[in-house]
Amino acid sequence: MSDRPLKLLLIDSDPIFRLGLRQTLDEFPELQVVAEAETYTSALQILAELAQQDANLVNLVVLEPDNNRSANNQELGLQLIRQLKKQYPNLPILLLCHILQPGMLVALKAEGVNGYCPKGTPISELIIAMQEIAAGNYYWVHESQQLREWNGETLGERLIPKPKSPKSLINKLRNNLRESGIGYIKPNLTEVTKQLQIPGLTVLNKAILAGRRRELLAAQWLLNNLVDSNGKQQQTPLNNVIPSTELPLTNSASRSITVTNSRINPSSPPLLSPRALQATLLASCINKLQFSLQNVTDIPLEIDILREDKKRELLYLLLQKFADSLDELRTAEVEINLLNEVALKLLADVWEAATKEYFGKFSRIKIGNIEVETVDVLLQDAVIVQTEIINKIPSIVELFSYLIFHTELYIDNTSYAPGSYEANEHAAMILENMLINLANAVIQPLLNRLADVEVFKKDYYNRQLISTREIERFRNNLSWKYRWQNYVGEAQQIFESRHELFVLAPRGIAKAFVYSPRNNELSQLGGIPLVVTLLLELRDAATPRVQSLVSFLGNGVVFVLTRVVGRGVGLIVRGVLQGIGSASLPERKRNRD
Repeated sequence: MSDRPLKLLLIDSDPIFRLGLRQTLDEFPELQVVAEAETYTSALQILAELAQQDANLVNLVVLEPDNNRSANNQELGLQLIRQLKKQYPNLPILLLCHILQPGMLVALKAEGVNGYCPKGTPISELIIAMQEIAAGNYYWVHESQQLREWNGETLGERLIPKPKSPKSLINKLRNNLRESGIGYIKPNLTEVTKQLQIPGLTVLNKAILAGRRRELLAAQWLLNNLVDSNGKQQQTPLNNVIPSTELPLTNSASRSITVTNSRINPSSPPLLSPRALQATLLASCINKLQFSLQNVTDIPLEIDILREDKKRELLYLLLQKFADSLDELRTAEVEINLLNEVALKLLADVWEAATKEYFGKFSRIKIGNIEVETVDVLLQDAVIVQTEIINKIPSIVELFSYLIFHTELYIDNTSYAPGSYEANEHAAMILENMLINLANAVIQPLLNRLADVEVFKKDYYNRQLISTREIERFRNNLSWKYRWQNYVGEAQQIFESRHELFVLAPRGIAKAFVYSPRNNELSQLGGIPLVVTLLLELRDAATPRVQSLVSFLGNGVVFVLTRVVGRGVGLIVRGVLQGIGSASLPERKRNRD
């Protein structure tokens, strides 16, 4: 590859996905997205215009072929590829789509496509695929076997010497059985490991998933260490073997690269620059934003009033503005000791920029007989939003420091090395919580001032929340949440030394808690929040004594009932029964006489 950047054309019908992918790729100087297209027709037109300017203006086409949609759309995708290969035979094509069906995969290969990666591929691997294809190679990912095919051979075959082929039929059968078992175990092990990382799992579900994972690891060990690919038994004892270790390069919920029998520590930090670290984290967040965004917590959120597509659009927009703010910090070369002063101000700027773009900087609405600009009305709540939402988002300074200065991430009373798996996991939680809270901050002024305006109901709201009655009920629930949080919830979290985070999980927006020392905040509490903490402390102090008293009284009641009342009742009943027996005895004697 030359020093010039690799120039890309993105073709995908999903504007949100294009926005997220472009934002992520812009973090890498060796890549440049020169154009993007939503339809096949516009893609051909853009390529024709670019070709007139410079034949080398595009080095690679990244294409979604609509493989999981209707048969008509699939055929249109094939026709586009045929036309591209006919008009631009030297222009390589990379498919970036959902999992390809086998028949579609064969058809696309036959048309001359150079590579394929499913959506959700870690950004580090996606860049490798782009560079290899642009260099004239091939790069195909087979989801069923978790293998990467590179110029006709798998990545494993390229890195590991090929074993000698088995000579006997028994060895061939054994080898086929082993490969079949590994092909089944690896994807299932990856899936179970991902499910174990989902926040909010119940204890029972965790126990079931952990047991399933142990079973898969044991089965994998048996296949990897008792019988090798040549059918030879291995004598390595079980307790000296490190089983397959799965190293997710990002927090992507759909894929991970598997390293078999590796002694690499999954916690060891990769050698990433701050910009690459930022791109990895943002790519992970973009992948998660493709999950369901239903609120599965017991806390109402302002963004619950939005349709799912508008909710996703807002979160993508905030992520883009946050990335821009990180670039501003780097350009300004702000010193690390000034982050406390600028971090919250930058978040306020992100909120304002996102509000203007989301609702339209020059959009106007009628309130009564007066026409006003929407954004001007919403920005009137800037002070309230800053005080009640932005200033209360936890660990913002730590997140900026981690991404800008590559510092250790201190969270949950532990320091994590920059770039390590644990650091990225916790940084992702902080980032997701920040985005969700900022999205709430964008919608809060709308609910305060313009909640019942018809244009917003039509363009933004969930269909179940468009009636005036449902909107007022929703606002009342939020009002109750604010009061509860101000008087009880926040005081309780301060007393318990923890922060509540909203995170993106496959089932929706979930809750997680992280430890944080909050002694300074505890000492500053007053009024009702202070009373709440005193009641919590009184409860904690009194609960053991009350339990002991109840236990003592309970034991006393049991003793009285069993030893005194029970025995008395038992004696009375026994006496009555004996009396009945004595009374009936003479009668039986008379009958015999």
